[in-house]
Amino acid sequence: MVLSNIADDVKVLVVSSSIVMFILLVTIIILFAIFQKRKLVFIKQRNEAEKKYLEEVALTQVEIQENTLRNISWELHDNIGQLLSVANIQLNRIEPDKMEYEQVDEVRELIQTSLKELRALSRSLNNEVVSTQGLIESIQGELDRFTRLNFLETEFTVTGNPWGISKNNGLILYRIIQEFFSNVIKHAKASRLEVFMTFDQGKLNINLMDDGVGFDEATIRKSSGLLNMQSRAQLIDAKFMLTSQPQSGTKLEIDYFQR
Repeated sequence: MVLSNIADDVKVLVVSSSIVMFILLVTIIILFAIFQKRKLVFIKQRNEAEKKYLEEVALTQVEIQENTLRNISWELHDNIGQLLSVANIQLNRIEPDKMEYEQVDEVRELIQTSLKELRALSRSLNNEVVSTQGLIESIQGELDRFTRLNFLETEFTVTGNPWGISKNNGLILYRIIQEFFSNVIKHAKASRLEVFMTFDQGKLNINLMDDGVGFDEATIRKSSGLLNMQSRAQLIDAKFMLTSQPQSGTKLEIDYFQR
């Protein structure tokens, strides 16, 4: 009788152990399946994010190139064209038998200035200009162009010790800034544009502000330009804040963190 009870207890123990092992095995399989599924989702999301990032970089390069071509049109019409026109008028006024050295010097100076502008313009044609010059020099070049063409007064201040920004992230930052510049020129009716860059350890703070007509933030939230700037900032994990009020100008602040 005792042996029978022991046998029954052993059977119960074996069955219980088997059930426990089975449940444990099923649990492990389920957890593994969930882990694999999440892993695949994570890999897919990461690949999609990388693809989107590379597509945005390529798009940014094209947009910068297009903007450069538009700048060329402005330069040729408003700057170099005018200089060469004046030089041509001066030459036409000079009679062959009454050459005046002062007039010749003036024409020579105009032509030399035009050649300098052409050399600067040829450098801007290089679609690798941002990668070659870097973000700071590219911004300075854009502001210098605004000053030369008498669009508005500019101020550019860099503080801290500049550290390297990757080529792709530098392109995206420059495109965000360029979009702001474009809006200032087209819509702001501003007379002054200020840019401040502050390099801290691992962080770059960029502040851009104009003294233009501003806008009502509630009416501009869904504009394509603003959405483009925001989406680009998100791609490089940068903080983005655009603020404005009617008749009080516009301010853009970007916080970019070193990787």
